[in-house]
Amino acid sequence: MGKIFVVGLGPGSVDALTLGAVNRIRGGRKNFLRTEKHPTVNYFIDNNIDYKSYDYIYDSEEDFLSVYKSIVQELMKEAATEDEINYYVPGNPMVAEKTVELLLENNIEVEIVSGMSFIEPMIEIVKRDPINGLKIVDGAVLDSLMVDINVDMIITQVYNKRILSEVKIILSEIYSDEHYLWLIHNGGIKNEERILKLQVFELDHYDEIGSLTSIYVPKIEKNIKNIYDFNDIMGIMRILRGSEGCPWDIEQTHESIRQSIIEEAYEVVDAIDSKDVNNLCEELGDLLLQVIFHSQIAYEEGEFNPIDVTSSLANKLILRHPHVFSQKNVENSTEVVYNWNKIKYANREITTLTGILRDLPRLPALMLSYKVQDKAAGIGFDWDDIQGPIDKVKEEFHEVLEAMNLYGRGDELIEGEVGDLLFAVVNLSRFLDVNPELALNRTINKFIRRLEIMEVKAQEMNKKLEDMSLQELDQLWNMAKEVE
Repeated sequence: MGKIFVVGLGPGSVDALTLGAVNRIRGGRKNFLRTEKHPTVNYFIDNNIDYKSYDYIYDSEEDFLSVYKSIVQELMKEAATEDEINYYVPGNPMVAEKTVELLLENNIEVEIVSGMSFIEPMIEIVKRDPINGLKIVDGAVLDSLMVDINVDMIITQVYNKRILSEVKIILSEIYSDEHYLWLIHNGGIKNEERILKLQVFELDHYDEIGSLTSIYVPKIEKNIKNIYDFNDIMGIMRILRGSEGCPWDIEQTHESIRQSIIEEAYEVVDAIDSKDVNNLCEELGDLLLQVIFHSQIAYEEGEFNPIDVTSSLANKLILRHPHVFSQKNVENSTEVVYNWNKIKYANREITTLTGILRDLPRLPALMLSYKVQDKAAGIGFDWDDIQGPIDKVKEEFHEVLEAMNLYGRGDELIEGEVGDLLFAVVNLSRFLDVNPELALNRTINKFIRRLEIMEVKAQEMNKKLEDMSLQELDQLWNMAKEVE
């Protein structure tokens, strides 16, 4: 197998050809071009230099990847009969050139002869220094996850109106219709450049586009537009927690703000129940703030990095969705949930009923009623002493009993009376300086502990709880109470 010299032809101007490229062109070796639809090919024609173009392959394959693989196969056949051959590609061989990537994956000798890429003319045209951040993406496969509003972006491969329209939609959703950008055609080719500074909504209004068309999108300037992403919020929180930041934010710990996560989650739920989309957007931001806050505290304490949070989540999503990320099939959403829990508990080595119960999140059951009563007490709407809530609990209990005699199980009126009773119990706990949420969680934990004792005892008897009679279960329950 002979050596393949991969030569960059630059952005299009003959003046941009490197000395190394010119020497290869004039060296007398066989020349192969990925495409002759490039202005620099005139140098071959003007100097009567023979070449073979692979443009014909574009018409014989169904997609670009197949085209590129076919070109590589043809190059390897040619190299097998020669000591060395030249393969020419537009721009720089290592920038947005799939055939070169495929060539390098094969066990053959390849040498790169550099050329100017399309990037240099573009940054010269827009006069922006890439040191401040530059991302280059393929417009043909662009999606919103590729966009980074904090760095400039070059979108290449926008060679038809369909791609331009799809790119416009994505940019409009993120940057807004009014964001300014450059549409550049034939950048770096004297007398053929077409440079348009326009707004996003105008992007697909122009017909003069082709294989040498790219888009330059400047980053969001924070002093002009109030658009921020996850990294921006992390940066803001770092400032707030820094030495010159906010005294309150600096003082907070995981423990001091843990209650806020629960409160913000409930406010998200309230926005959903209220079908208030605008408020939902704001409340989701408040909930995200709690994630950012704890992540920053953990980072400062050396506990974990914010990227560990996102990585842990991503790995969990992939692991628990084998029907999406691997070959496992599921029939319906019920099976999806079953598999999710099965994988979750297996990963945590949870095999018992009490283990599953202990793994349940301790969500607040009574927080809202406690907070409502506390707010009402703040304006003087409260009992004078503890006897008031004691009497109210008794009253609501008897009303539940009366409702049971009048209505069937599950009736809405019974539900209301039970709610009143719970509300009264919360009021009593407030007067006793007992947090009802903590009290109920303590009882839940006690219940699970007793169930665990019952489960162990049943195993010693070679029985399962679900196979035992109610009388046997009562006996085990009383035994568990005594043990505890």
